[in-house]
Amino acid sequence: MSVSFAEIRGETDGVFSEGCSTRTVLDHIMSKWGVLVLSSLSDGTLRWGALRRAIDGISEKMLASTLKTLCDDGLVHRESFPSVPPHVEYSLTPLGRDLMERMLPLVEWVAQNAETMIRPETRPAA
Repeated sequence: MSVSFAEIRGETDGVFSEGCSTRTVLDHIMSKWGVLVLSSLSDGTLRWGALRRAIDGISEKMLASTLKTLCDDGLVHRESFPSVPPHVEYSLTPLGRDLMERMLPLVEWVAQNAETMIRPETRPAA
């Protein structure tokens, strides 16, 4: 590692403390659905239905809420096209792409190591 968490915290007074915007953004990015939405969009622009199919188990309400949060944070762009039926596409903003360049190695590490980290008796049934 090139930088420690202590160094990051020392650079800015109160960073990651309770009530700090850094903690709020981290919560949005690393939430159960946030990381999956961002990871899915890292492959390119997706429409609502394709995004929902890409994220197994997410409800329409949770997808809508997560997308709104990530759009408000400036990580996801929502583009609506005037057509019938409505056509909406979601993509990563430049900030979102920059984030995912850093986060995809973590996602890859989790995919490679999850099975060895979770004891068999605690794994969800397939």
